[in-house]
Amino acid sequence: MESQIRSIVEKYFTPQEIENIGIFNNRVIITLVNANENSEKNSAIENEIKKIDGINKVSVIYTQVKEKPLPLKQEPEKWNVRGVQKIIAVASGKGGVGKSTTAVNLAMALAQKGKKVALFDADIYGPSIPTMLGYEGAAPISYDGQTFEAFEFQNIKSMSIGTLIDRNTPLIWRGSKACGAIEQLLTDVNWGEIDIMVIDMPPGTGDIQITLSQKLNLNGAVIVSTPQDIALIDAIKGVNMFKRVEVPILGIVENMSYYICPHCGNRDDIFGHAGAQETAKELGVPFLGEIPLHLDIRTYADNGKPIVAANPQSPYTKAYLQIADKIINSI
Repeated sequence: MESQIRSIVEKYFTPQEIENIGIFNNRVIITLVNANENSEKNSAIENEIKKIDGINKVSVIYTQVKEKPLPLKQEPEKWNVRGVQKIIAVASGKGGVGKSTTAVNLAMALAQKGKKVALFDADIYGPSIPTMLGYEGAAPISYDGQTFEAFEFQNIKSMSIGTLIDRNTPLIWRGSKACGAIEQLLTDVNWGEIDIMVIDMPPGTGDIQITLSQKLNLNGAVIVSTPQDIALIDAIKGVNMFKRVEVPILGIVENMSYYICPHCGNRDDIFGHAGAQETAKELGVPFLGEIPLHLDIRTYADNGKPIVAANPQSPYTKAYLQIADKIINSI
């Protein structure tokens, strides 16, 4: 019966205007939406429907739905990092995968490729850039009392909260205060003219990471992971977080990919192997390369001269340089 009634109503109104047809015993209630009220059409509909056996009353109700204007998308106010052309984030879903070491060596590799590079330490709860670049204990300088001068070591400029606090002092800050400190350190520094800024992000996918992704015009993110399954699970979270805030994924780096014994030359896949490469393929993002687990990478970084600077001809330096090439081509 309903289909019969609907065919009658559709002679006078469009299907889009027919919101509902209700049949209650011997009564029909027709609800129209955003239709022009017309008494002649009402009478015609009523007369035709009453010819159907069992129907003796017809009601036509007109309703109007006021379309709400779509709210304007409120773009968050961006932080102004003066003099910096492009910004990339080096991130990881969890700590302990060598993210900071990767960020430092990648920054130096980009500098070796002829780029003017800055490295910003946003890992506010565990700043390690001053140690890795050899200026731990140095205090920042301000000539005008308003802006800091960027540190310039190993041919790159950098800044870290680690230069403002004692290395043994824990920062017990909530996200909003930590983000405020990061904003000040980023925007109140005289960076000069920089082609690429590398940001060493805190591990995880929390408030600081989201704020930086929204407040900065990030040109892309590099995700660092080991081949270990538990690290890859968190790496996937990192990739998905950046995708949600519309930051391009430049690719995944598999750090501590394998180990070559310096005595016998045997290779051991301590944390598994090719897990990051397979994950990148599954996620549809680039795989940037493998960085092996080697004592030199760790010791040079701990001594303030990362391996890219300390041993430019090493195979490990070449691995970082190949990744830098891919990033330059991507951005």
